[in-house]
Amino acid sequence: MTRPTIEPPRSPQPSKRPRRGRTNTELYAWLFMRVSGVLLLVLVLGHLFIMNILDGGVQRINFGFVAGRWANPFWQLWDLLMLWLAMIHGTIGLRTIINDYTRRDATRLGLKMALYTATTLTVALGTLVIFTFDPTI
Repeated sequence: MTRPTIEPPRSPQPSKRPRRGRTNTELYAWLFMRVSGVLLLVLVLGHLFIMNILDGGVQRINFGFVAGRWANPFWQLWDLLMLWLAMIHGTIGLRTIINDYTRRDATRLGLKMALYTATTLTVALGTLVIFTFDPTI
């Protein structure tokens, strides 16, 4: 007498999207979100403390103040790190929301392309401004 084979339970509806090969993209995105969140906390709180308490408050901020600040490579790097980390952190977060809440593949693709385009333009223009800022204008 033979025993019947027991099969594992199957989901009632198979997934519509084909399963791709395994990559570590989601792991790296998750790790980046944690590390960049901590770095952004330090950078942004440090920025707010320095700008609002140590440097005399927001009434002191004008073109000349920014020109003097960006004459120092340390502050250029500080602002560049804030820009890049914040934009990439936000992009990964919005990508996750788009993946979670869009049902159609075409809509998902369109939203992601708009997100990546906006991020690329903002990061490129921000970086260009930080490094090509001319205080003699």
